[in-house]
Amino acid sequence: MISKSDDSGFTGLEAAIVLIAFVVVAAVFSYVVLGAGFFTTQKSQETVYKGVEQATSNIQMIGGIYGIKSGTGIGTLELTLGLAPGAPAMDLTKLKIIVTQPDQNTLVQNLAYSTTATAGTHFGCSNTALAGTSQEKITIKLGTPLAANNKVTIELRPAVGASLPLTRTAPATIANTQVLY
Repeated sequence: MISKSDDSGFTGLEAAIVLIAFVVVAAVFSYVVLGAGFFTTQKSQETVYKGVEQATSNIQMIGGIYGIKSGTGIGTLELTLGLAPGAPAMDLTKLKIIVTQPDQNTLVQNLAYSTTATAGTHFGCSNTALAGTSQEKITIKLGTPLAANNKVTIELRPAVGASLPLTRTAPATIANTQVLY
């Protein structure tokens, strides 16, 4: 008798091996793609949080801006700062204050932190940081006194976050201490 070779079972086994290889390769590929997707999502989330932190102002003014008379005008400004709800602690030594008096030939003062305010160069406050619900009184001595009915613009620029611009006008009659409106 002549024996005849039958390869039909062998073909099914080869097809199963090829199918298993495709499934393994697809699983590895999907694992790599998902891992890259999760990494990208995490990085984009960090970018969004950082952008929101940079775009929002972490500081807020509490109360009004008070002017203290010096000669015939207002020579010193006082205001109280606090943190916005949920804002991280802020280092006041890195805060910059820009004071502009447009009616004084656009006099601009770029003020840096000091423990005592110096006319035209520094602003003063007693603490170096704001945290939680703490408040800090800021004293600004103007280089040129603010005359009656004149405007002053104060821009608070923290190291992180958006700046906070404040524009106020001196009253028509200068008293020893008054609120600017």
